Amino acid sequence: MAKIRALLFDLDNTLVDFMKMKQAAVRAAIEAMVDAGLDLSPTDASRRIWSIYDEEGIESQQVFDRFLTEHYGSINYKVLAAGIIAYRRAREAAMVLYPHVKSTLVELVRRGYRLAVLSDAPAKQAWLRLCALDLHHFFETVVTFEDTGERKPHPRPFQKVLAALSVTAAESLMIGDWPDRDMAGAKAVGIRTVFARYGDTLNLLQSGADREIDDISELLTLLENPNFNQ
Repeated sequence: MAKIRALLFDLDNTLVDFMKMKQAAVRAAIEAMVDAGLDLSPTDASRRIWSIYDEEGIESQQVFDRFLTEHYGSINYKVLAAGIIAYRRAREAAMVLYPHVKSTLVELVRRGYRLAVLSDAPAKQAWLRLCALDLHHFFETVVTFEDTGERKPHPRPFQKVLAALSVTAAESLMIGDWPDRDMAGAKAVGIRTVFARYGDTLNLLQSGADREIDDISELLTLLENPNFNQ
């Protein structure tokens, strides 16, 4: 087993508390749309909007457009604009890192590890989150869906990030919150895995990872363990 040289991080629900941010932003948007004249209760609007996210994906940028079109038959731009502005303001306010993320990244860089982000998020959205939280300087490369045209667990994103860092799979460690994508995809190409249980929103019993952590700072101790990293 090779010594670990590179750490590959998922972004959402591993570094960034994405679902907390998303829920706060959608809630604020709904309140603003109701204030602007939307003739639905917040509960009903929320149910419809989240059902669209379930269909189109959590990163879809056209959810409010579709929601209003389905409700009115066309887009009410007054209501749409109110929702978008409220969403953006709430998103910025609610975008937070998990505890100890920045201090852990600082220490990993100090120890000489090479760091990368491997995310299924759109490139623009991934970079906006990284820059907004002042994380963009920590990572040598950021691989998103646009870079390969494939999402995890397809091997291509993993191979892309390994090539960018000039490391082997055996020298790498994947940290993520999604067993079916992060853990399964990494393991399939020979990368060791750590499950970020603190970011698990589904209360999973089995992650399939080599190790699990409840706080990102536990990586520092794990990497010092010769039974894991040698």
